[in-house]
Amino acid sequence: MSAQNIKTKSSYSEHGGDIYRSASGLGVPENKIVDFSASINPLGISQRVRLEICSQIGSLHNYPDPDAGRLSTTLGKYHGVNPESIICGNGSTELIYLIAKALKPKNVLISAPTFTEYERACRMACSEVRVKRDELKEKNNFDINPDNFIKSMKGCDAAFLCNPNNPTGRLLGKDGVLKIANAAKKLKCYLIADEAFMDFCPEGSVVRSVEDNPCLIVLRSMTKFYALSGLRAGFGVFPLNLVDKLKKFKEPWTINTLAQKASLTALDDYDYANRTFKLIKKEKKFLEENFKKSGIRFIPSDANFYLLKIENAGKAIACLRKKGILVRDCSTFRGLDSSYIRIAVKRRKHNLLLLKELLRLCRA
Repeated sequence: MSAQNIKTKSSYSEHGGDIYRSASGLGVPENKIVDFSASINPLGISQRVRLEICSQIGSLHNYPDPDAGRLSTTLGKYHGVNPESIICGNGSTELIYLIAKALKPKNVLISAPTFTEYERACRMACSEVRVKRDELKEKNNFDINPDNFIKSMKGCDAAFLCNPNNPTGRLLGKDGVLKIANAAKKLKCYLIADEAFMDFCPEGSVVRSVEDNPCLIVLRSMTKFYALSGLRAGFGVFPLNLVDKLKKFKEPWTINTLAQKASLTALDDYDYANRTFKLIKKEKKFLEENFKKSGIRFIPSDANFYLLKIENAGKAIACLRKKGILVRDCSTFRGLDSSYIRIAVKRRKHNLLLLKELLRLCRA
């Protein structure tokens, strides 16, 4: 498969957050779109981050630190890992592509359903890559079974594990991930644990286990929990023996000055983090209670989004879009059909609006 074919097949419009196309189609300002398709902290960026961004405008004539040294050091202290094992990037998605480009895996294990960029990155890096599927079952809430995953991992040189998984929101406990990681070490298979949404359930992270496992890689995002999507910031924790190899393939200056400064400030804003946990907990309870009352089928989630199964999902997506409400069409995920949508957890007024419209559509 050529790179051109891959690009045509995997359009960026498949992902959530494309408010620009919808606003243009409806002829309304972008800030009038209610976006449930991107699972971002509904608080938006913190006031401290906003002020820090404004204070750094005068320094934009300088190139950003290419190594993001201060941010790496701070992240190391924050997560209890060696800062020399950290590589920062333009969101964790850049690092997914960097890993594929540097390691060029030939046999890859990817769950279904899960984040679509793993396969795209691997196919772009190696046109002859073979992809094995760990097929997740709806009857089990699409949970990852460690034993099945390990069995499928045999013969692979890389495996991607999204945890909590996107689009299901299901968290595989730390013991389960470490069981897979230990098996990966024995099989000499790189396990890439993508913890993009782990800030919403931090007790599940295996980031501190990288030091003892030369086959374990952990990716983290700053864009979901801290709402820095527009700035793009993420990082990976890598075995030390891989760091130099990866940096040889990395483009310079991919994490800009404002992204670095904003990330530093966000990590120090504990009040913002506490308010986020309280809001998400409260609104998830509210949504789940109303899903149950309304008969809307949902997968219990450990993250800040839900996978819903509704009849005539395609019609519902189109009707919601006409009203300026975006939800994620999940028919593009392998392992899901056209009856699934994903919705983010937002503030109460927006959650009420979505529930009202979903209930109306379900009764129509």
